[in-house]
Amino acid sequence: MLKDTVDTRKLWELIKDIRFAMVTCQGAEGQLRSQPMTTLNGHRDRGGVLWFFMSRDSHPVAAIEEHPEVAVTYADPGSDSYVSISGAARVVEDIERKRAMWTASAEAWFPGGPADPELALVAVLIAEAEYWDVQSNRVVKLFEIARAAVAGTSPRQAGEQRRVRM
Repeated sequence: MLKDTVDTRKLWELIKDIRFAMVTCQGAEGQLRSQPMTTLNGHRDRGGVLWFFMSRDSHPVAAIEEHPEVAVTYADPGSDSYVSISGAARVVEDIERKRAMWTASAEAWFPGGPADPELALVAVLIAEAEYWDVQSNRVVKLFEIARAAVAGTSPRQAGEQRRVRM
């Protein structure tokens, strides 16, 4: 059974080391499109907002100006951790925040640095998040699946599933 929480610590613990998120936006004709983006949040930025650098002329920036509702997903198959976030995105004009979040890898995409006119700082205000954190090892999971198949039942859920409401 899905349990609700307002505690965001587990959410941030799960996504802190996942390098890329898939950001899904609605296109002009209603289609959904996803693109990989690097989450900029550091330890001090673990509130209710996700931060990304995007190109001003990219699909996501154009899409969020028309339809700000987005989904952001994270997956770490190695540790069986998965996160789905929904919220509203917007471009934020804040040169100081751009400087504070600037990384060496951003330089490859935006050679003009934090003041590059092509650089858009995008904030995703988290409305709700859901995560799955499977805590048992692979051998136990495979055994549970095999046992359920033989018994003609569904395997028990191994791990923790929560919905975080902001």
